[in-house]
Amino acid sequence: MRSAATANGAHQMPASPLQKIRNLDFTIIFARDLPAMRRFYEEVMQFPVYSELGPQWIEYRVGGSLLALTERGRRWNDAPTPDGALSVQLSFRVAPDEVDECAAALSEASVKIAVPPFNQASGHRSMFFRDPDGNVLEIYADIRKPADGAPVTVAG
Repeated sequence: MRSAATANGAHQMPASPLQKIRNLDFTIIFARDLPAMRRFYEEVMQFPVYSELGPQWIEYRVGGSLLALTERGRRWNDAPTPDGALSVQLSFRVAPDEVDECAAALSEASVKIAVPPFNQASGHRSMFFRDPDGNVLEIYADIRKPADGAPVTVAG
């Protein structure tokens, strides 16, 4: 790429169209056990079904994003991730007082909590668990305080 001169004579690279990306809107999980994953995300996580394009493709609305479950073999047929190999972590944001409530609801649904709620140095209150395929899931809240001392609010 050729650089362009700016008003002050400095050279700068032209902007890439990739710099215009603003959101991650769609996440697709290639499930090892699609029926178990579907039960988990519908019954335990209680995500509303957004669209179903057949028995091998289901989409859930999660806030402003979509989470899709599918199986290998439609467009991509790579070998599955080996059991016990970490492949993805999904983090779901809630209000600060809801992290512990979510942990209790998951426990009541017999979901094993891998890491119970705790405050991280990063300014998050987090808890971790896994879905039926072993993907790491986090429910977190931003608990950092702005300069005026008021709690950080979560836009919903």
